[in-house]
Amino acid sequence: MSRKRDGARNFFPMPQKIFNLGMNAGEIAVYAYLMFRENRKTYQCYPSYRTIGEAVGMSRNTVKKYVEGLVEKQLIYTEPTSVPTKDGNVRNGNLLYTIRPLDSAREYHVEQQMKAFDQQCLAEARKQREGSPF
Repeated sequence: MSRKRDGARNFFPMPQKIFNLGMNAGEIAVYAYLMFRENRKTYQCYPSYRTIGEAVGMSRNTVKKYVEGLVEKQLIYTEPTSVPTKDGNVRNGNLLYTIRPLDSAREYHVEQQMKAFDQQCLAEARKQREGSPF
């Protein structure tokens, strides 16, 4: 029996550049799941932390931590949503995730590398001054 892969249904695009943005394995897993769930026209999706965690094998709090990292690295944007209940009240809904263009994330990553380099240079200069007899 021959199995044929249907790329349109069984696969989703994952940009190769994410591996050059200083992401850890947890952030990559959460980002991949969001890419899997996104609407290809709006670049948005709204899975719960629990749903993401079940898919990638993480706790809700761990997913939240990695989502915050993805926001900080400018890979995604999140917005709160609200859901009306049957009794007319409004409750908090899942976050609405928007996958951002990788250019902004790449710029942020380079900026962070430059800051780290500057801090390292300052620390080395301080060490040299402290060790100097003058």
